[in-house]
This record gives sequence, structure tokens and C-alpha cells, in this order.
Amino acid sequence: MKIIKENSTLLVIDIQERLFPKIINGKEVLETAIWSVDLAKKIGIPVLLTEHFPEKIGATPEILRSKVSEKDIVSKTYFSAVREGNLTKHFAEERKQVIVVGTETHICVLQTVLDLLDAGYEVFIVDMGVGSRTENDRTRGLERMQQNGAVVITRDMLVFEWLEKAGTDLFKEVLETFIK
Repeated sequence: MKIIKENSTLLVIDIQERLFPKIINGKEVLETAIWSVDLAKKIGIPVLLTEHFPEKIGATPEILRSKVSEKDIVSKTYFSAVREGNLTKHFAEERKQVIVVGTETHICVLQTVLDLLDAGYEVFIVDMGVGSRTENDRTRGLERMQQNGAVVITRDMLVFEWLEKAGTDLFKEVLETFIK
């Protein structure tokens, strides 16, 4: 299945101040999340951000949090953002594709993705945009999501599928800013 911009929502899961420093390749995960949010906003894709138990784990780093409005930040206590009961209410009905970045791959990302798949969404995980405290947990989380129907993608796959064609003004702007 191909990613269609009109059907997409970007979901940033639980990149939070107290957990983030413990994530293997955390800097790359945060950079990819920021890149994904900036790209989504440039193209016109809705962005949602979740925070797991922020009073204990901390808020999303301001460099990322400042890119979304407060109404698009979903606080949660369940590991799955879907189980909380309010996440999918933020999705426009026609947007059945969810692009995911966040932490931790094998816990909150995994459980959210599995529930989104069960709810009939098509889910795509940006490979460099998810992380865990160990590489083994990250790898196993990605494998399990794939085994259940999620698709692991690269940043290039995302940007070129959202753009769909070259030669437009948007393509030229995105090429200069987002493609290296």
C-alpha cells in the first residue's frame, strides 16, 4: 500500500524529557521526529503528539512540543494511546493512514500501533524515528509491528510518497529543505 497525503496523519508518540536521554540513538529519533513534523506541516498533514504520564516522565522537549498546538497533544496513562479512548477522536474520518515516530518502540509505540491496526488503520513506522532503551527491544518491536501488518518505511519513502510528483513548487521547496 502507498502512503497518500490526503489520507495521512502523523503521530508522534511519547518523546519525553526524562525518558529521551535513555533512548539508544535518541538524538536521531528526536531529529527524525522534528523533521517529520516540519515536513507534515509544510505539506499540510495533521500532526498529533502523545505524552505518557507527563507528570512523571516529563513533557515533550520544547523544540518539538512548540511545533504543535495544545489541542493536538494527547496526555495518556495507558501504554497504548488508543486504549486511553481519546486519540482516534482527533483523527479526521477520511484519514485512515497513520505515520508513526516515537518511543519506546517495544512498549507505547508497539501497543498503539497494534490497536490502530485492530481499529482498521494503515500504519507506517519511520524506521529512524522510533527508539527504545536497547537495540534488541527496538528491533523486536519493529518486527512485531511488521508481523501484524504495519509497514516500516524510511524518511525518503515518506517524503516522496507524500509529494507524489516532481516539478511542482512544493516539490522544489521540500527538496531544498528536507531531502539530503
